[in-house]
Amino acid sequence: MPFKPVVALVGRPNVGKSTLFNRLTRSRAALVADFSGLTRDRHYGEGRVGDYPFIAIDTGGFEPVAKDGILLEMARQTKQAIAESDVVIFLVDGRAGVNAHDHEIADLLRKSGQRRIILAVNKAEGMGMAATGDFHELGLGQPRPISAAHGDGIVDLIELALRDLVEPLPEPPDEDEFGDAADAAGLDGDDENAPLPEGKFRALPVDHRIKLAIVGRPNVGKSTLINTLLGEERVIAFDMPGTTRDAIEIDFERDGKRYTLIDTAGLRKRGKVFEAVEKFSVIKTLQAIEACNVVLLMLDAQTEISEQDAHIAGFVLETGRALVVAINKWDGLDADQRERIQREFERKLRFLSFARMHTISALRGAGVKALLKSVNLAHAAAFAKLSTPKLTRELQAAIEQQQPPRKGIFRPKMRYAHQGGQNPPLVIVHGNALDAIPDSYRRYLETRFRNAFDLGGTPLRIEFKSSHNPYAQDKDK
Repeated sequence: MPFKPVVALVGRPNVGKSTLFNRLTRSRAALVADFSGLTRDRHYGEGRVGDYPFIAIDTGGFEPVAKDGILLEMARQTKQAIAESDVVIFLVDGRAGVNAHDHEIADLLRKSGQRRIILAVNKAEGMGMAATGDFHELGLGQPRPISAAHGDGIVDLIELALRDLVEPLPEPPDEDEFGDAADAAGLDGDDENAPLPEGKFRALPVDHRIKLAIVGRPNVGKSTLINTLLGEERVIAFDMPGTTRDAIEIDFERDGKRYTLIDTAGLRKRGKVFEAVEKFSVIKTLQAIEACNVVLLMLDAQTEISEQDAHIAGFVLETGRALVVAINKWDGLDADQRERIQREFERKLRFLSFARMHTISALRGAGVKALLKSVNLAHAAAFAKLSTPKLTRELQAAIEQQQPPRKGIFRPKMRYAHQGGQNPPLVIVHGNALDAIPDSYRRYLETRFRNAFDLGGTPLRIEFKSSHNPYAQDKDK
């Protein structure tokens, strides 16, 4: 794999880092809004400008002097990105001018020992070099005017940043990498399954990766679990609901298995989603569920299983994704409380009986190894290949044990079955008068097929197709 330098985008809040990140990676991966402090975690993506491939890191608004709270955690994430990078692009706002925060960041970058720092003056469309005048005082060399929203100056900026660091690719792209603003929105972007970096430069191949979305209500421990799996503070885990706003994808490997973890924003009840930013976060979470292979639904053992937990589980079931359930913070309960939570789970989420349930402590790492084993089994079940002869034999055995009920004087007749899809597995049953088969018999067949082919952890869909009756029209006459 060729060497790919790492480019970190750093700057104070709302200077356009996420807009530039989306343009460089030709994606919509990072949330963008006219809202200060939207990005919080490090966000990786693969980019290419002209002949230069690289890895970009989007960071949150940087306040180096933050003493505590969420701002301190965001600053730690940014400092880690600087430490991982080969080049830092320091983004400033050409329309707002230089301010005290810019000076603080410039001082920190000088002390970091980073060998290449590029000062980019964003929002300079229509202003040219006039936008850069005030920024010479930062002492970071010649400021470069750009427009992340319109693409002005981006190619020159990246070529300057990566010169002497990486060999250009042998063939330039057929299309102009940076045209109008529609390109920046990612309309012709890279494959959504493109790998993200693990560590500094290593990226995992696209094949044989399990995309695992971790979902649940706010503050159940999703980010804590990801940090425990990775063994580092990769995402901000803070005792405040709504800390995670974006869907962060992270590649890692455990026991020879490759995964892409997706940390998602906590899903609230619809009536409690007030901010526009939070609404976008909910959309990103729902998209992550639809795009993944396996969903890990996290519940909080120290609160009751709520209606919102059931709504999230229902959406996962509706999308047909394989599912594993983890009840977190289990270590803080006594025997009576544990028994109560298990009864609640069986009563309120009984429609998830196909999913394996684990009790864990994300903070201490208890139960995490068994959790990943269930994820692997659920993924294997979701993509299982079911042979037509075996399906048909199991169908005939199910009929011999219990025939479908009659409708009037006719009884539905099922002849054979075959697989019609994966993730979730789809079984198509052919026969006559199958429209009359009730849901109870459908569930009976689901149980038979699930047990026969070891499909625990994934929903199973059954579709009935009745043969055409060539005499139906004559009968109607």
